[in-house]
Amino acid sequence: MPVSRRSALAAAGAGLASLGITKATSDSAFAHQVPIADEEVATLIRQTAEANAALMRGDIAQYRALITLTDDFTLMSPFGGTPTRGVDMTSERWEAMGRFFRNGTLEQELVQAYAVADMVVLAVIERGRGEVGGLPAQGWPLRVTLVYRREGSEWRLAHRHADPLVRGISLEQAAALARS
Repeated sequence: MPVSRRSALAAAGAGLASLGITKATSDSAFAHQVPIADEEVATLIRQTAEANAALMRGDIAQYRALITLTDDFTLMSPFGGTPTRGVDMTSERWEAMGRFFRNGTLEQELVQAYAVADMVVLAVIERGRGEVGGLPAQGWPLRVTLVYRREGSEWRLAHRHADPLVRGISLEQAAALARS
């Protein structure tokens, strides 16, 4: 008997819970307009959590083993500034990222997942804790949007946008940031 979408999502949710990944919304969070196997979406969610947990530990080799970037990848860092492009991701830059993050942990909360044709978009809250940029260990909660694109049989990360506004800021604080 075929597995229903609800059953597959429930099983995926149980597996995700064992990894410290939570889902903020109901099963309707998976909005499939074009059939993509629910297992593929669940795998991307799990791989994303595992990869970013590795990054928080400074394990860049494990991160890269789990996540492949598209040639036209863009990164909008939580620290702002000019977006980074895939061509900017040299081996030296990857090594520097591995040194930038240390001794960290990460829990990922799925807010929403969308899947259409050869694209999956994940909106997540990353609740990281660790040493970042030489600062003492602290919490690093981020709101993150990830866009994956299927290239051949592989899902590749095309875009990542993160910001530290999980707790929210006032209009005045936002205006001050916009002026700076």
